[in-house]
Amino acid sequence: MSSPTLRVLSIIPPMTQLNTPYPSTAYLTGFLRSRGVDAVQADLALALVLALFSREGLCAIRDQAARLPARARTPMVDGFLTHFDRYLHTIGPTISFLQGRDPTLAHRICSRTFLPEGPRFDSLEVYYDPDGGDPLAWAFGALGAQDKARHLATLYLDDLADVLREAIDPRFEFVRYAESLALSQPTFEPLAQALATPHNLVDATLHRLTLQTLAQHMPGMLADLNDRLEPGRQTGEEPAISTMTDQTQDGQSRMVVLLSVPFPGAVYAAFRIAQTIKAHAPRIITVLGGGYVNTELRELSEARVFDYFDFVTLDDGERPLLALLEHLQGKRSYKRLVRTFMREADSGTVRYVNLVEPDIPFAEVGTPTWDGLPIDRYLSLLDMLNPMHRLWSDGRWNKLTIAHGCYWKKCSFCDVSLDYIGRYDGAPASLLVDRIEAIIAETGQTGFHFVDEAAPPKALRALAEELLRRGVSISWWGNIRFEKSFTPELCQLLADSGCIAISGGLEVASDRLLKLMKKGVSVDQVARVTHAFAEAGVLVHAYLMYGFPTQTVHDTVDALEYVRQLFEAGCIQSGFFHRFACTVHSPVGLNPQEYGVRLVPLPPGGFARNDIGFIDPTGVDHDALGKALTKALYNYMHGIGLDQDVRSWFAGKVPRPRVPRNFIERALMERTPHA
Repeated sequence: MSSPTLRVLSIIPPMTQLNTPYPSTAYLTGFLRSRGVDAVQADLALALVLALFSREGLCAIRDQAARLPARARTPMVDGFLTHFDRYLHTIGPTISFLQGRDPTLAHRICSRTFLPEGPRFDSLEVYYDPDGGDPLAWAFGALGAQDKARHLATLYLDDLADVLREAIDPRFEFVRYAESLALSQPTFEPLAQALATPHNLVDATLHRLTLQTLAQHMPGMLADLNDRLEPGRQTGEEPAISTMTDQTQDGQSRMVVLLSVPFPGAVYAAFRIAQTIKAHAPRIITVLGGGYVNTELRELSEARVFDYFDFVTLDDGERPLLALLEHLQGKRSYKRLVRTFMREADSGTVRYVNLVEPDIPFAEVGTPTWDGLPIDRYLSLLDMLNPMHRLWSDGRWNKLTIAHGCYWKKCSFCDVSLDYIGRYDGAPASLLVDRIEAIIAETGQTGFHFVDEAAPPKALRALAEELLRRGVSISWWGNIRFEKSFTPELCQLLADSGCIAISGGLEVASDRLLKLMKKGVSVDQVARVTHAFAEAGVLVHAYLMYGFPTQTVHDTVDALEYVRQLFEAGCIQSGFFHRFACTVHSPVGLNPQEYGVRLVPLPPGGFARNDIGFIDPTGVDHDALGKALTKALYNYMHGIGLDQDVRSWFAGKVPRPRVPRNFIERALMERTPHA
């Protein structure tokens, strides 16, 4: 008897990004096709948003909001109902504009008379123009009507998301959808309870889209399923549909659905999708993987997860998937699976199977493909003034990796014990440019976001030289370490090859703490490297951190003074402060005594385990300091307050910075050492 043929469907669940596809399914689909597997993909995150924020979707929201008792309606919901006709008439054109299909609408949007304006537009009042001109022009610079219109249209969508959240589903977010159900959640119970509730409008829409996607990719089922789905239906009820089979008439085809979950905000929807599949096509094999799984579910013992998923895989998916597909075809026993959780049929307990086999070399993972994804329907949003964050949400970028893992893999706050960081593996520049050319040919777009943890300097040099040698013109950006190998000559070479922006971790701008973090850089070195990039015309974004173990108030004040001087000297143009979080897979989490802290034990539960609390003997109120840091940074990015004493940003009394006022200036006068 011949082995059954397999079709693999990789799904991006809500919510990830709206401006560009999350790359995991593109990588897996490209790899599987290179191995002769029938592989397809779909983005249900985008599909869900486009369904909800359409004329039909708004009508469904209106119908349910109108049924709320008057006392239960918020001012936002009342405003939506009052101005519903304007929302209904503007939603289609606005979505089309954000998709880049109707650019002339920018003029009407910028008039401020076309879109209904709810509370989100109140944020425009914070853009104060000291010269009394247009506050948007002051905040955005000379960006033109398209950028202003995108920002206004983004606020409009945010208003509608608030309506959906206040009237239908309080968990709804464009990125962090129902995140609290999964983020470092030791027990599965909150998620299980949420999955047991009746469908609301968001759930029902995702349910319908899931069935439509299955029908599209299941030969022989499309017509029958579509007849039963009642296209366009937008209610909180499930469609009346009979259970499907995943087999074609010859009984030899099987379907495998991969749900790639990168963030906690995509977990709930992934389980809802799997729930729909198990209810209506139970013979389909469902597999859960992705960044969230790799970091949070490494000690999974919760059997209820396998009511929704047949298998859960860890780390890079290529090798585990090949082993799993061979198992499903009867070519290997389940005992020879790789990095895979499953539930024992007899005992009902969770079993982890890991036959040690070498991972697929990075040079052999193939070229990612976006075939099957609607790349012309993504939304180019503009929601933040932070210039680097704008790149995340504005425009569709081809996401590509230069190398697997991190070549440094020493930072004490990073998950260096895990495969996605700890296993470094590169590929020759010629192969990387081959992939770039293939992606351009497929998508017609030349913007690339290199998504490495930290792109290696030598690999970037080789890539730049190969791009220039072949005459391949692209625009690219990515993350690096601010190490001395990035000389002015290399920075200029990277700019010549198409580099438009780079980001890197300055973290806590303190040489003592940088050494404790094992960053391998110093503040003066960061100043020289960032200045070299800026001089080459490359936008520089600094990742900044506060609340690291043993960080004092004085350390924080000193760090802000370093940051002020870096902005003043034109070394960095963008930055973001985030609060340090300890994870169980980082050196701090693995060896807390080396960092002077004591961990707070995690409660048992058998589900997620990643972030872990700790007790720092310094007792600093980092939350209060964080507000000052965020406020100062916002102003620095707009050239405001650079001549002020940094202590003025803090609400209470803080010590005078120990950093000389000309520290960065002196550092830039020193000759940058060559690698």
